[in-house]
Amino acid sequence: MKPRTFRRHFRESFKNLRRNGWMTFAAVSAVTVTLLLTGIFLVIMLNLNKIGTDIENDVEVRVHVKLDATEADKEQLRTQIEGLPEVESVAYSSKEEELQNIINDMGSDFTLFEQSNPLYDVFIVKTARPQDTPDAARKIKQFEQTETAVFGEEKVENLFSFMKTARNVGIVLVAGLLFTAMFLISNTIKITIFARRKEIEIMKLVGATNWFIRWPFLLEGLWIGLLGSIIPIAAVAVGYYYAEQAISAKLAAHFIEFLGYIPLVVPVTALMLAIAVFIGIWGSFISVRRFLNV
Repeated sequence: MKPRTFRRHFRESFKNLRRNGWMTFAAVSAVTVTLLLTGIFLVIMLNLNKIGTDIENDVEVRVHVKLDATEADKEQLRTQIEGLPEVESVAYSSKEEELQNIINDMGSDFTLFEQSNPLYDVFIVKTARPQDTPDAARKIKQFEQTETAVFGEEKVENLFSFMKTARNVGIVLVAGLLFTAMFLISNTIKITIFARRKEIEIMKLVGATNWFIRWPFLLEGLWIGLLGSIIPIAAVAVGYYYAEQAISAKLAAHFIEFLGYIPLVVPVTALMLAIAVFIGIWGSFISVRRFLNV
């Protein structure tokens, strides 16, 4: 495309925005509302996903060693556990360390047990993938020197099920919001194009190519997308800054952390900008296509 032709399309797209002020406002509003909802939902879902992943990664199997196991038996059990393909790491905690941890957590009342420690020696097992924890625990229970392997089976499996459902629902909702935005923009731009169908027909009759006619509308969709992204991007960037500052301190006591400001806001705002540009251009493209068949 020649630079002069592109400049012409550029000017024409801005003229179209001014000429159809109310339609432009409606399209920009549609982008703004949809992107704002999408941005807020993305922030919530990414943080829930991060919290869920952190919880999943903290899941571990506590393997209680039989009380009559010798040191050789313990080493054999450790070797068997480390040989499982699901296992990433194995740590040992003696019964004395286990009792000391309880005393530290619960208070000095438990010092009565120091002379007759009723606890087990424990292997603390973490799997490479949190989802493999139940399978690893079932295999470890079958080893001869294992008294029991505990990982909160019901709670862990419910957590994995919930996180899988939440992620799938999140994908569906985001896709639905984007489809709604494209539909609203497409129909809004379609109305503006319908009002100018005679102009398009005349341009076609005098020999204008489809792309010569299409370019101003595509640029118009681009500007609509960019204008509609300003408020949502600003709202997400500013809103998350204050929300992260206010909530993180309260959740830190419960060992729950949000995503950091920069690691979340930069990719989310970049994604929102890309979405705005895409749905603006695509909405214009599918709208103008039907009017090019004169």
